[in-house]
Amino acid sequence: MIRLNCFFQANSPEGFANALAAAKTLTEKSQKHAGCKAYDVFTSATRSDVFMICETWENEDSLSKHSQTPEFAECVEIINQNGAMKIEKLNM
Repeated sequence: MIRLNCFFQANSPEGFANALAAAKTLTEKSQKHAGCKAYDVFTSATRSDVFMICETWENEDSLSKHSQTPEFAECVEIINQNGAMKIEKLNM
């Protein structure tokens, strides 16, 4: 299994709202993708400009197929336009 922890920091309050909306859309659609074991978005309890997407995939193939979907491209573009993201990848 593969776990991705995607940490996002917004460049403005409006950017946070835009990016979080895109992350929620991506989460809802990604939970239905083949090989998705878990996918969720969490907002920080201490910082108003930070959220994290936590996803778990069955294998590299399912993760690769997910990253090639139109919704992934669209949502990630919106997220990246509104702040910075750091991704940690763990093989379990």
